[in-house]
Amino acid sequence: MKKGIIFAILAYTLWGFFPIYFKALHGVPAFQIMAHRVVWSFIFLLLFFLIQKNVRGFITAFNRRTVMIYLAAGSLLAVNWLTYVWAVNVGRVVESSLGYFINPLVSVSLGVIFLRERLRTLQWLPVGLAAAGVAYLTLNYGQLPWVALVLATTFGFYGLLKKIAPLGPRKGLTMETALVFLPAFGYLLFAELRGEGAFLHIGGQTSGLLVLSGIVTAIPLLLFAAGAQRVPLTTVGLLQFIAPTIQFLIGVFLFNEPFSQVGMVGFSLIWLALIVFSVEGLLNNRTHLEPRPVP
Repeated sequence: MKKGIIFAILAYTLWGFFPIYFKALHGVPAFQIMAHRVVWSFIFLLLFFLIQKNVRGFITAFNRRTVMIYLAAGSLLAVNWLTYVWAVNVGRVVESSLGYFINPLVSVSLGVIFLRERLRTLQWLPVGLAAAGVAYLTLNYGQLPWVALVLATTFGFYGLLKKIAPLGPRKGLTMETALVFLPAFGYLLFAELRGEGAFLHIGGQTSGLLVLSGIVTAIPLLLFAAGAQRVPLTTVGLLQFIAPTIQFLIGVFLFNEPFSQVGMVGFSLIWLALIVFSVEGLLNNRTHLEPRPVP
């Protein structure tokens, strides 16, 4: 279990520092960065299977139902990556961190709607507080915090699909990137033919970062998969706030993004929701673990 916690902490910490990495690619259009992430992630994961000599096992996993599930999952992941990279490069790191703060509550709501899961009485309170926080930000800013909502919703639905997906984490991620590889690669070729491609045209450092984006994307996902298999879900639920917390601090203190009193109130409601959600989960888990007296 200790090793699993270390894997999970490493994954969330790496995700937390993503804004610094993708800010270094600010000269590349967001759509191209997303396409490079897909292409190089697939190449890296395929090499991983080649090294393990397990490509045949991966190929035999393809069937109509599996392909449809992972095509949808891969598409959601691509939209999530595109939105995140765009947000980082236009100075909306704080709002993107909000998306990952509210993601656990979105996932809970999707479980109720689509999987007919039931919320315990106290679990409704954090959902309501988070909704109040988003509503407050919307009313005071005059528009929905759409970046946060797109990130939370796409990753929430991605998690929902993974709940019913038949493959393990490594095979699943490889299939997801494989199924969106051709559209992503096709777009990069199209951009190159139009003279708009960034790769190999705007400096060796930037091109190197685009290639490494595949490894940077895949490694925390693999670490997370390894960690999630070894630690209780409640522990994972608490650790997942590491990433948006680091992102938020980077946005405010490193990139000097504005954070007004309105933002503080809205975020505070959501942070309070997360505290209530986490404490309720811990208490409920402890109650079920306590030994019952023998009659």
